[in-house]
Amino acid sequence: MSIKVGIIGFGKMGKLHLRVSHYMKDTKVVAIADPSRRALRAAKKERIRDLYDDYHELLRRADVDAVIITLPNFMHLETTLAAVEAGKHVFVEKPLAMTSADCERIDDAARRQDVKLMVGHNYRFFDATRKLKATYDSGAIGDVVLSTLELVHGPLAPSLESQPVPEWYFDADKIGMWLLDLGYHVVDLFRWLFGEAEVAYARLDNHYGFPYEDNAIVVLQSKTGPKGVLHTGYFAKLVFPAFDFRVILHGTAGCLSTDQLVPQNLRLHAAKEGIANMLRRITGRRIKPLSYTYFYSSYVEEQRHFFECLNNGGEPAVGAKDAFGTIRLIEDVYRYCDRVPSTAVRVS
Repeated sequence: MSIKVGIIGFGKMGKLHLRVSHYMKDTKVVAIADPSRRALRAAKKERIRDLYDDYHELLRRADVDAVIITLPNFMHLETTLAAVEAGKHVFVEKPLAMTSADCERIDDAARRQDVKLMVGHNYRFFDATRKLKATYDSGAIGDVVLSTLELVHGPLAPSLESQPVPEWYFDADKIGMWLLDLGYHVVDLFRWLFGEAEVAYARLDNHYGFPYEDNAIVVLQSKTGPKGVLHTGYFAKLVFPAFDFRVILHGTAGCLSTDQLVPQNLRLHAAKEGIANMLRRITGRRIKPLSYTYFYSSYVEEQRHFFECLNNGGEPAVGAKDAFGTIRLIEDVYRYCDRVPSTAVRVS
């Protein structure tokens, strides 16, 4: 089955997903929507013929089977609901919505319309995190008692592609709870590894003076036993390939860290993979897209999984219920700290 795709939002992530889509079998991006003229000019250079400044026009196209939504956080609810109601299968970057209640609204709509919906939790698709989870699930390190999950990055980090930081990053009403943007990944990974959890302790702080917290320490207690200490921050000015991320599992029969599972020298890895892909192309074999970046190849794997589900009728590995669970836990962190953003969290 050939899948025709529309991309809604053509900023950094929209461009990345377009690039990834070129490597998807029997899949073609036929249209892009973005309200920015600058973004549409960039899309035109990518030889996408059908461009729209109103995404509703894209959704009215009968030949579009699925959409990839890469808009700012605060626009996810409206756009995803509109796409689902139009009968389109949806891949949307996290967070699915700004509140757990809105995730339930989207889930209900997707079930009613009988469409597939996948949320972009790309950290679950890192080669290192998948190997770590497989080892844990096998019982090789015994019962995990303690875990540490760390992720520190920041919007002020220099980029290989020079571009201004979007204004919505500095608007608390639009970014929502800060943990929805970056800390979300480590909260989600804890749930992915150990299941549902409760907040045992949380401390939110501010380093740069943004209108929201930019660093946090959270202690989670899983209902299956393991405890986790999460360190996350949005203050670093790291330049890729420097990447401050790790998961460490302390078990009764051993210890395992993602640091043991990633290439020890990412620049050397990039060089080797670049040469390997060149040889694959010369010999007529399929290349491994973005493998030289190591971490960015996760976007390839999650998009491939989504389109395979559309073709074979399978259920996406990360759906609305996953998003609901992760956002609900993040809401609990803010309740614990008594800092519930009125525009972001609806306390039932």
